[in-house]
Amino acid sequence: MVIVRLLEKQEYDFFMDMHYESIYVLEGKPSKNVLLNDPNIKKYSEGWGRKGDRALVALIENKPVGAVWYRLFGESNKGYGYVDNETPELGIAILPDFKKQGIGTILMKQIQQQAISDGYKSLSLSVDPDNQMAVRLYEKLGFETFGMSGTSRVMKLTF
Repeated sequence: MVIVRLLEKQEYDFFMDMHYESIYVLEGKPSKNVLLNDPNIKKYSEGWGRKGDRALVALIENKPVGAVWYRLFGESNKGYGYVDNETPELGIAILPDFKKQGIGTILMKQIQQQAISDGYKSLSLSVDPDNQMAVRLYEKLGFETFGMSGTSRVMKLTF
C-alpha cells in the first residue's frame, strides 16, 4: 500500500536523490554532485522550503520510494518548464525498483490536489520528448504541450 504525505525536513537527502533521478539523461549522466550543482539545476533545490515550495513523498512499508514537488520561478530566474510567475514547476521521480507500479500516477494526482488547495490554477513541467513513459503519464493526466525549452517539451495542466 502506498502512503503519500508531505516531505519532512529530515528527508532532504532523499529529496535530493529524487531530484537527481528526475533528470533524464540517457547516456553519460554526470555524478549527483556535479549535476545538482550545475547552476541551471541547482536553482530547483537551493534554499528549499521557501514560500511556494511543496514536496510530497510516497512510502511503501514506511520506506520512501518516490517524491513529487513544485517550486515557483520568476521571469528573471526561469526553470526549464517555466510558463509564468503564478504556475509552479513540477518535478517527480520514483526509485528504479518501484517504477511501473502506479506510484507516479498516485503522486501526480496528490500534488495536483495539493496545488489546488495551495491556491494555484495550474502546474507546469519540462520533459525530454524521448522519455516516452513520462510523456504518456503526463498526457494521461491532462497535461498539454505549452512549448519547447531547448530540447525539452514544456507541458502545462490547468485546473
